[in-house]
Amino acid sequence: MLVWFVILYLLVSIGIGLYAATRVHSAKDFAVAGRHLPLPVVTATVFATWFGAETVLGISATFVKEGMGGVVADPFGASLCLILAGLFFANKLYRMNLLTIGDFYRVRYNKAVELIAAVCIVISYLGWVSAQIMALGLVFNVVSDGGVSREAGMVIGALIVLTYTTFGGMWSVALLDFVQMTVIMCGMLFIAWFVSGMTGGVGAVVSHAQAAGKLDFFPRGDYTQWVPFIGAWLTMMLGSIPQQDVFQRITAAKNEKTAVRGSVLGGSLYFAFAFVPMFLAYSATLVDPKLFGDLLEQDSQLVLPTLILEHTPVFAQVIFFGALLSAIMSCSSATLLAPSVAFTENILKHFMFKNMTDHQFLRAMRITLWGFGAVVLTVALNSQLSIFKMVENAYKITLVAAFVPLAFGLYWKRANTQGALLAMLFGLSSWALCEALEPSEVWPPQLIGLLMSMVGMVAGSVLPNLIGKPLPQEPEHAYLHHHAASLTDHVPAPHHHSHSVD
Repeated sequence: MLVWFVILYLLVSIGIGLYAATRVHSAKDFAVAGRHLPLPVVTATVFATWFGAETVLGISATFVKEGMGGVVADPFGASLCLILAGLFFANKLYRMNLLTIGDFYRVRYNKAVELIAAVCIVISYLGWVSAQIMALGLVFNVVSDGGVSREAGMVIGALIVLTYTTFGGMWSVALLDFVQMTVIMCGMLFIAWFVSGMTGGVGAVVSHAQAAGKLDFFPRGDYTQWVPFIGAWLTMMLGSIPQQDVFQRITAAKNEKTAVRGSVLGGSLYFAFAFVPMFLAYSATLVDPKLFGDLLEQDSQLVLPTLILEHTPVFAQVIFFGALLSAIMSCSSATLLAPSVAFTENILKHFMFKNMTDHQFLRAMRITLWGFGAVVLTVALNSQLSIFKMVENAYKITLVAAFVPLAFGLYWKRANTQGALLAMLFGLSSWALCEALEPSEVWPPQLIGLLMSMVGMVAGSVLPNLIGKPLPQEPEHAYLHHHAASLTDHVPAPHHHSHSVD
């Protein structure tokens, strides 16, 4: 019954994705859903994109092993990223009317900055998307009781997600996220209620975790413990902000207010619901200490699926794996689409094929989607890292290369192209050097890279400009209206199918 349910669920998902494809008539529809999404859908797609494999399988396993302090990056850093993006970045970026986050670097600085930022952003998605593909392989392997190998499951999962995302783009992602968020929230809450009955209630589980020291969040030692803690927090909190998937959700909203509220609400919901898988995984160690103690040593990512399969009825299994598949598939589709759009817009269009029509641009995004899918599938099949570590590592490169030029570019009028280039150079080189040498256990390489990136930005912007004319200083409203042409470059003349830009 469980296997047939999974097959049925996948077919329904493909059907919804293909239905959404009927709304795609231009590159703008494919990339940002025509900037037409209402608040409930924006909130759902923000939440569902981040509530993925690492939340259900990765965070829960890490919490059981390391406690609350081990998950500072996600959900604490990750949810704060979405809230900060909504409060401080959404309104400014929405007004610029851009297609990708990479466009900002070209508009605010120049094409060289755009290229470097786009390459870093695309690379950052390799680990994140690969983690989702690995999780799909794990789910198919567990549900089929070993009948489908993890490798075969990865291939099947990748093909399914690629199919509906290729046709529907952001429309498919958004509509499926709305459906899948409902399944995730209802499914996880039901399973938490069911499992709590096996452990003596929520209070018993929380008390046991507290007595075991699992709820201790802040380090108790000196700076040698505080610095890595802060580094892990900042990696996802700031490194995730200059990401195409976050930007797409902001840009796809029907208006500026919706963009801000959707990001804040989605981030808040994500933070609240991320604790449900942690509760479930820790409950497992109380239900059968020996079995799950052994699993923690062998493969901690199997703790939660094994609890559901061996200690709950089929009905509960159907609900859990439905929620898990919803989480992984929504995250997979969004994180496959984001780098594909960024690569096509900021690398192919501006540096290789400069005169693409809207139809050619749409086709190029779809081809790139399959190319990126093949790359991440290869990475997933050959990776030895855990799902949590793959996701955590994904944001290091954007933290050291893309965050400072974005934040300073929006909030510091003196920031210029020379400063942005030096910020990227200092950030990337110091981070890479620290990673190549013996990494310090106290100072995370990405934290050093972030600090050096700030030094590069300030130094480059205040020193005499050596790379050409400085960026003209205009009032913000004039600056934004003067440069906001990127998105409309891809939009054909309005016709009866198109959605107008609000």
